Amino acid sequence: MKNIQNKWIRGAIPALLLHCSIGTVYCWSIFSQEIADYIGFSKGAVEWAFSFAIFFLGMSAAFLGGLVEKNIHKSSLIASITFALGMAGTGFFIWYGGNNPHSVLSLVGIYISYGFIMGIGLGTGYLSPVKTLMLWFKDKKGLATGLAVAGFGAAKAIASPIMSRMLTSLGEGGVYKMFYILACVYFVMMFIGHLILAKPEGWVEPQTKSKDEGIIATLKTEPIASYIGIWLMFYINITCGLAIISQEKMIVKCVGLGAFAGIISTVSALFNAGGRLGFSAWADKLKDRNTIYKLIFTLSIVSTVIVLCTKGIANGAGNTLLIIFVLALIFIVNAGYGGGFSNVPTLLSDHYGMGNISAIHGITLSAWAFAGLTGNQMASYIVKHTGAFIDVHGVQANPTGYQNVLIVTTILYAVAMCLSCFLVRPMSKKG
Repeated sequence: MKNIQNKWIRGAIPALLLHCSIGTVYCWSIFSQEIADYIGFSKGAVEWAFSFAIFFLGMSAAFLGGLVEKNIHKSSLIASITFALGMAGTGFFIWYGGNNPHSVLSLVGIYISYGFIMGIGLGTGYLSPVKTLMLWFKDKKGLATGLAVAGFGAAKAIASPIMSRMLTSLGEGGVYKMFYILACVYFVMMFIGHLILAKPEGWVEPQTKSKDEGIIATLKTEPIASYIGIWLMFYINITCGLAIISQEKMIVKCVGLGAFAGIISTVSALFNAGGRLGFSAWADKLKDRNTIYKLIFTLSIVSTVIVLCTKGIANGAGNTLLIIFVLALIFIVNAGYGGGFSNVPTLLSDHYGMGNISAIHGITLSAWAFAGLTGNQMASYIVKHTGAFIDVHGVQANPTGYQNVLIVTTILYAVAMCLSCFLVRPMSKKG
């Protein structure tokens, strides 16, 4: 009974506390317009704060993966402090911008606080519990990491209605007050997770001459092309997911479901979380975990091709079947996007073992950093420069542009499928 309790108390619960806190970074769309209005800048200018947050998430994970490998208590403490500090700093610069409209200092301060400082907390907080969970759940590593990463995905569904309520109930300046409150709440949650997070008793880290040398030596145990394939297909899956998810709200409006956009967003967030848990748990039962990626890419390709062939976005309004196709695409992409995240650490551990998994996982998360800069921006560029904006149910939308986004993502998904099939060699299950 003691071991069972430790498995959940020392592994799963702190992982959920950490990931359910940092996962709220995806609530950005809830308050981005309010921030822009309050400080006197365009929404486009403010949006870069989110892109910077994702970029520095991936880069801090890449550069601090060695620290996580060496000391999860130090890394989880750094995550707790920097995430809360970044949130509080964001609130301060929003307040400053409200008193000094159009202040460049306010905008830059938000970039630094939400993007850089909070980004460090995101990267270290994301990595810290993953290896610990895989050590506690050796026979079900996918289920364990899926559980934690599902917390990251579910955070949006849980926090979005709460944040929306806070924005309206806190009155004037509610957006900066909300950040102060959340900074305190999430610091407490993450600090508790930091205190109780622990590796199993008796686990001894493999000894290497130096940690950097250990990472390089570990990667060389398999053809480097295999790792490049993993990195690229992870990058493509995130890029395509962000491209479609960033246009989700307008696609829903095009098919006449604008009144249900909030509900659909919550359901898609649940599919995101469910994909993280479901695909990773399923992969535990497969001989080769890479098979899950082939399934994710196949489902994504099929669903996008169906919407493309039926022109579901342009012709979906009033057509129940086409609406089902469009909603299926949104939910499948969200599930595959989440499943891609949860299977990466276990895929890497099967290939390279557990010795340097946090550091290797951190380096691989640099793909997330670059996808965070390219996914949304790629979709925005396509929508802005192709097709035409027309009146759709009272809003200006570009159905042709959204369809063109799907054409590009279909091609990219096909490239990822080729990488999965031909570049990533079958796993040796070294973990």
